[in-house]
Amino acid sequence: MSAPTHTPPHPATGRGVDTRLPWWALVLPALAFVALLLIMNPADAHAAGADQAVGDLFERIRQILAHNGS
Repeated sequence: MSAPTHTPPHPATGRGVDTRLPWWALVLPALAFVALLLIMNPADAHAAGADQAVGDLFERIRQILAHNGS
């Protein structure tokens, strides 16, 4: 005796996949990045062979964010 075969329902065609993110999925990583910029001391961030311009850039971004936040 054979069992009946069940076929899966066909997905809706023409609409594609709905991939909307919740608001916090974008806001939380951005807040974490800003928090790390604010607590980071560029003088301590020395990578092997890194250019001083990168540290200066992060310091300038931190200063701008601190100035706009106050």
